[in-house]
Amino acid sequence: MAQSAAPFVPPEFKVPEKLETKEFRLRMLTVNDVIKDFDAVMSSAEHLRTIWRGGSWPDGLTIEQNLIDLGWHQKEFQTRRSFAYTVVTPSESHVTGCVYIVPARKPGYDAEVYLWARQSELAGGLESTLYAAVREWLAKEWPFKKPAFPGRDVDWDTWDEI
Repeated sequence: MAQSAAPFVPPEFKVPEKLETKEFRLRMLTVNDVIKDFDAVMSSAEHLRTIWRGGSWPDGLTIEQNLIDLGWHQKEFQTRRSFAYTVVTPSESHVTGCVYIVPARKPGYDAEVYLWARQSELAGGLESTLYAAVREWLAKEWPFKKPAFPGRDVDWDTWDEI
């Protein structure tokens, strides 16, 4: 399906730099996060394979490939084509996940949102807390009328059929 010629977000929209709570901070994912991000990804490989349906990522991921991926995400954010946020502890000492906001590929939605929390943080409820905070943040600060959270608010089988 061809992407729309319309911009993902309006030109006048000021993209939020961050979202802060007592538990975490979201901010733009950059190449400077490569080491901490790589650690979070690789230590959460089992969990990531369960939420990224049908894939084997991050199997085979190297630091170099992660650096390339982070550079791509950073450039996409700067050009306002998609928005990847790292989830860090308030002190920024630890990456605890990621949030990706991308243009919708399915009719009836204006954005797709994917998120994950570090596997070691799941028992403490971080992923659920992150999901709730991001839903509220999108409703309050973003221009989207109907964002989708595939695998969360729309189950994968239904999403595949849309």
